[in-house]
Amino acid sequence: MAKNPGGSSKAELDRLAAEFRDELDALGVRVAELEKYSDKVTWTGKIEYTYENVRTDPEHTGHKDKETSNGFIFRLEPTAEVNNHWTVNARIDAEVDMKRDESSSFELVRAWAEGDYEKFNLKVGKFEFCPEPEFGLMWDTEISGAALSIGSKWQFNATAGRVKDDGIASGVKGENFSEEDPASVVGVGLQYDQGETGFFFGGAWYLVKDDDLIAQKRNANGDKKANIWTANLGYKFSELLALKGAYAQNTKADFEDKSWHAELDYGDYDDASEKGQWSIYGGYRKYGTNVSFAPTEDDALRGTRGWVVGANWAPFKNIGFQAKYFNGKYITGHGKAEKIFGRVELFF
Repeated sequence: MAKNPGGSSKAELDRLAAEFRDELDALGVRVAELEKYSDKVTWTGKIEYTYENVRTDPEHTGHKDKETSNGFIFRLEPTAEVNNHWTVNARIDAEVDMKRDESSSFELVRAWAEGDYEKFNLKVGKFEFCPEPEFGLMWDTEISGAALSIGSKWQFNATAGRVKDDGIASGVKGENFSEEDPASVVGVGLQYDQGETGFFFGGAWYLVKDDDLIAQKRNANGDKKANIWTANLGYKFSELLALKGAYAQNTKADFEDKSWHAELDYGDYDDASEKGQWSIYGGYRKYGTNVSFAPTEDDALRGTRGWVVGANWAPFKNIGFQAKYFNGKYITGHGKAEKIFGRVELFF
C-alpha cells in the first residue's frame, strides 16, 4: 500500500484492505499508542568489574592479613517520565563473585519517585544517600524515606528515613553489631555554591537512632543515639581543578568520634561520557567508626586514617578505568592498613 502499485496488484490490495479494515485500524491504534509512550521510559546501565586487595593488621602484630575480592555487577537503571516534572526511577543489580564462581539473582536496590522543579527537588522511596558536599565522609548507601532540596546558590536540604542496619555499626568494627533492625536517620543542612568556579561551603546535622549505638561509649553504657555535626569547605579553581574537605563529629560518642578528609582533584572524568576523559586526585582520610557509619570505602576503610591517591581514565566513550591506593593506620590500636582498588566500567 505504501508503494502504491498499479493494475491488478492495487485492486487486490484494495480488496484486502476492505476485508481487513477493522484489523488494520486496531493495529494502527496499537502502533500509535506504542509510539506515544515509547520515549517515556529510558534504560541505562553498566557492567562494573571491581578488584580489591586489602591488607590489615589492626592489633599491630607485624603480620598483615590479606583479603582479595574479584567480581562484577550487572546494573539496570530505568527512568519513566510521569509528567514534565516527575519521574519514577529504579536501580536493579545482579552480582557475580568470580573468585567463587557464584552469582546472585537480580535485586531491586533503589526505587523512588522524584519531582524536579527549578528551585525545588523532592525524592520519595528508596534512593541514594550520599550528600555531595561531604563526598562520602559519612554516608554512601541507600535510605528509605524522603529527601527535600530547596534553593539554587543557597540550598536547604532535609532527609529522613531508615537505613539498612548492615550499614550502621558503632564502636570498633565488628563489636556489638546486629543486623536485625534498621537505623532511623534524620538530617538537615544548608549549602552555598558559587557555581563552576569559586567557593562552596556548608554544614549539616544528623540524628541517628539504633540499638547498636550503645557501644559508642567505652564503658558500653552509651546512648542509643548519635548526634552528628558536619562542615565542608572547598574551592573550585577552574572546571578541572578543585580542593575540598569535610569534617564530622558525634557528640554522643567518646572514642572514634571524629572523621575528616581532604582532597585535591584535577581532571574532567565524568563516568566516561566522552573519550579521553581523565582525572587524578590525592588526599587524606580519617574514618572514625562512631561517625562514618557507611562511608565510601573504595580507597579507605572504616576505623583507619591515612593517605589516598587515585586516577580515572576513559580510553573510549562509555568505557572507564579506575585505580586507587590507600596506606594508613587504624585509629584505635595503631595497626596498619593498606588497600588497592581497581575498577572497569562499561556504560550503556
